[in-house]
Amino acid sequence: MTVMVDDNPAPTASPVEVPGSMRMREAMSRFAPAGALFVGVVVLWEVVGRIFHVPEFVLPAPSSILRVLVTRQVNLGYAAWVTAQEVVWGFLLSGAIGAAVALVIARFATFGRALYPLVVLFQNVPKVALAPLFILWFGFDLAPKVVLIVVIAFFPVAINMLVGLQTVDSNLVALMRSVGASRNEILWRIQIPNSLPYLMAGLKVAITLAVIGAIVGEFAGAQAGLGYMIQFASTQMQTSLVFAALVEVSVLGMLFYYAIEWIERRYIDWMPHTA
Repeated sequence: MTVMVDDNPAPTASPVEVPGSMRMREAMSRFAPAGALFVGVVVLWEVVGRIFHVPEFVLPAPSSILRVLVTRQVNLGYAAWVTAQEVVWGFLLSGAIGAAVALVIARFATFGRALYPLVVLFQNVPKVALAPLFILWFGFDLAPKVVLIVVIAFFPVAINMLVGLQTVDSNLVALMRSVGASRNEILWRIQIPNSLPYLMAGLKVAITLAVIGAIVGEFAGAQAGLGYMIQFASTQMQTSLVFAALVEVSVLGMLFYYAIEWIERRYIDWMPHTA
């Protein structure tokens, strides 16, 4: 009796891709081009500064800025903490007020037609001119910065959410009305869910404006914060410290922005996402 031996071994199962590693590769592929461009700009900046001997008080080299970031990190970290508190409180109030304004305009048509032009008119007021008034009214503490952030950042939240509230499927609205739904039921069941992607887009714009508003408020009058540090360092010709504080501001803004984007992807997973 002969035994048949199969010369071709059974194919082995390919390893299952771990979802975590897939997400890591996806994140790396998204940020790799930006990282490569950033490194190239920094290297070019360093080389040009060394070749042409640019004075440090005019344009410090990246190595000088990095040195200041390390040696002055305690002061910069405390300033970033102060500014972060202003941004968080101002952003939360901006989101709440902007969403409330959009809901009022969408729910009460007559009052909304009267309120909308006033909101647009108020948005055209130069906010830098309002900063000294807020300092005069509320002092040098947290309140004037938060108020300034609110008047700067609530508008994109209100406008974006209003678009989402108004661009609902008319067939869904007609269906709800045919079964006897009230105006409030249509608002809560149809309009608000439809407006959530637009609201998140407005919040991502608002968080960047909140960082800018905090810095502008600290320029107008403050006792701490990254804006205060930038203004103080510029008067002392400490340009490296100015750039170090700007790096902290940029990192702070990116952290807040991607926190909002993470919330968007985590809790509004049914909406389409961009790259």
